[in-house]
Amino acid sequence: MVDAWIQLLRAEASKPWTFLELGFWVFFTFVLVGFAALERKIALRNAYLMLASWFFYYHTSQWYVVLLIFTTAVDYGVGHALHRTSRTALRKLLLGISIVSNLGVLFFFKYAYFAADVWNDLTGFAWNPQPFWAGWSNAHLGTDFVEDVILLPVGISFYTFQCLSYTVDIYRRQLDPVRRFSDFAFYVSFFPQLVAGPIVRASDFVSQLYQPYTVTRAQFGLGLFWVVNGFLKKVILADFLAVHLVDRVFSQPTLYTGWENTLALFAYTMQVYADFSGYTDIAIGIALWMGFTLAKNFNSPYKARSVAEFWKRWHMSLSSWLKDYLYIPLGGNRSGSTASYVLIFAGLFGLAWWAPNSWVSYALAALVLVFLVMYQFIPAFRRGFNTNVNLLLTMLLGGLWHGASWNFVVWGGLNGLGLVSYKLWSRVRPYRVEGWLIRGLGVALTLVFITFTRIWFRAPDWDTAMAMLDQLRTAWELAPSLAMLHAWWRPALVLSVGFGIHWIPERYKEQYRVRFAQLHPVLWGLAGVMVVLLAYQFMAAESQPFIYFQF
Repeated sequence: MVDAWIQLLRAEASKPWTFLELGFWVFFTFVLVGFAALERKIALRNAYLMLASWFFYYHTSQWYVVLLIFTTAVDYGVGHALHRTSRTALRKLLLGISIVSNLGVLFFFKYAYFAADVWNDLTGFAWNPQPFWAGWSNAHLGTDFVEDVILLPVGISFYTFQCLSYTVDIYRRQLDPVRRFSDFAFYVSFFPQLVAGPIVRASDFVSQLYQPYTVTRAQFGLGLFWVVNGFLKKVILADFLAVHLVDRVFSQPTLYTGWENTLALFAYTMQVYADFSGYTDIAIGIALWMGFTLAKNFNSPYKARSVAEFWKRWHMSLSSWLKDYLYIPLGGNRSGSTASYVLIFAGLFGLAWWAPNSWVSYALAALVLVFLVMYQFIPAFRRGFNTNVNLLLTMLLGGLWHGASWNFVVWGGLNGLGLVSYKLWSRVRPYRVEGWLIRGLGVALTLVFITFTRIWFRAPDWDTAMAMLDQLRTAWELAPSLAMLHAWWRPALVLSVGFGIHWIPERYKEQYRVRFAQLHPVLWGLAGVMVVLLAYQFMAAESQPFIYFQF
């Protein structure tokens, strides 16, 4: 018995806690017991939840919890210092400390190898970044850091953006700092959404820290619905499609026909949605049980009739963060800022230098010269460029946020081009009122485009992406065979059911959510048991990690 408890408390890198693990739900049960005991003592309650969240993160990323605490401490101190001073120069310096510390840590852990590859290609050096602290910490503190590889701490992109939004909002005088360190640390590390979002802003969450705990029966029922809904999405849709189709085809796309690659690509577009939205559904449900409200992160994105609408429905907390803290500061849709032009030209010249073939370098250099001439002498081009450059840059940097590789840059760039193209098309399209046929065509075209861009999002490297692209071209040459239909009918059926449920009108979804929340508690229990039994029929031998843990 004692050994079982020790095993539960011990963090293992190979077994991080997720919502699918029994250990997490045992942990959550104890958290609720302590939470109930302290519900009227708000300061103690928040400190308790801070410690519980740190313990959860320890079980997810082991000793990298120290990095989370460091980032939290820096931004807590910067926030109070910003609030106390009105000197412009000092305020800018303090904001710079927050930005450099947050992005510096994020850059080292997430982009060091990517930067080293680019630098080594440009200079011929052989820089190999190392976790310089690992050996000393292991020898003197008894930690177990890997000493020759920089591992990415789970959720670092999410809590870094939360901390940055906090200090920027205080700098803009849109927010007052949190009084107690434990309150701020609880906001940053709130365990249901810590490792995969949604990205929570202090302006939306901090006020909830000081409210008394109240959860109605309807709120509890709605929370249970979101937990069950997320669990089904993850296990029946995301994991089943990954194990039985997506992972097989993406590992070696040349072994499969163009039709099979097409099916796998559409299956992945459903997998990544079901996986990520399933996580946030469970996070929202757990938070509701604890009396906290998290922002909605997905709004049936595959109902979108354009790329612009898709990005208003997909990962909404990231989209709004990028708009408020990157797109608008770059100049928004008004003009190109100095930062915009520096990023554009640095990227073009960097690509020209890095390009493996001389003709590519010459072509990129020529593109820069043509741009300069057109920008100087064609006013219409200048206005159009100023309007769209920041949108493209925002999507490129959003792609890099997802991962440190050229694949993610291409994925972000394609989505940026899709946004700009739709923006231009919306000005010249010959219709303004959309009937059902136009709406359906818009949904289909948007889904196809978004799914196409996911080649670079999912492929492990550039060569695999190109191999899949080549295979997709052959899909139109041959009809799918009966053998192929027989081999893949199960994942195809699950995929069809997933899209069918996704496209149910929102008013009907709202109705059955409300009805579920109003059921008798006995029926809640029966529904929960039935869902778990159903899900375990689909579950693979080992649970699949949530996709966005890697970001």
